[in-house]
Amino acid sequence: MNKVISALEPKPEMSEPHPRVANRLLGALGSRDYAILEPHLELVALPRGKVLFEPGDDVHTTYFPCRKTMVSLLIVTRDGREVEAATIGREGAVGGIVSDGHKPAFGRAVVQVPGSAFAISTSHLEAAKLGSTRFGDLFSRYADALLAQMMQGVACNALHSVEERCARWLLATHDRAGDHIIQLTQESLAEMLGVQRTTVSAVTSSLATRGLLKTLRGRVQILDRKGLERVACECYEAVEGHFARVLPEVDI
Repeated sequence: MNKVISALEPKPEMSEPHPRVANRLLGALGSRDYAILEPHLELVALPRGKVLFEPGDDVHTTYFPCRKTMVSLLIVTRDGREVEAATIGREGAVGGIVSDGHKPAFGRAVVQVPGSAFAISTSHLEAAKLGSTRFGDLFSRYADALLAQMMQGVACNALHSVEERCARWLLATHDRAGDHIIQLTQESLAEMLGVQRTTVSAVTSSLATRGLLKTLRGRVQILDRKGLERVACECYEAVEGHFARVLPEVDI
């Protein structure tokens, strides 16, 4: 049976569905492969700002975000600045995806949108990969999709405007959150984009003036999805299109 984290942590939603519904990557597993993981999955609460691992940490746990939960993989500079390398939600997993044995983290993993996740030790995940060719193939393809997101992010940060990048990030988050209202502060968005908060404030104000979104306290409401898609750079469609081709059985 799925276990529940200690009462010292904020409780996950009591209506949390079966893990194969809550997380799309788990849902793509065949019944036989999923049965190998099920006894080891633990339902945990992930509050906003929780650090799952730091650069250099040995990664012992893999997290499968559920529903609206989203985690950012960040690159941290010597002076403490952060820039997002990838966003992971209910379509994927965080930590120990392809590594075997020693798994030092290169970046920092931080919860941006709070919620619940299913956690499993990387040792149990590795055992499942070794025991099933199909299981290993699914996670290898997911690793490919995650790498593509990171590579496209490098190009995006170098070539596109803050407004285009902001629109791309909001679209990707909207996909994963499954709701028009995204639990996100402007400060967090600025950190993800690697810019000043005042810059993000100016960009979101411009988007709001055009009727594309509405900024609320600690939240962003998407009003015109199609309009936001027109503002976003080509990177959004490139990443989502590659994901659909590599992992057609996983619906973001």
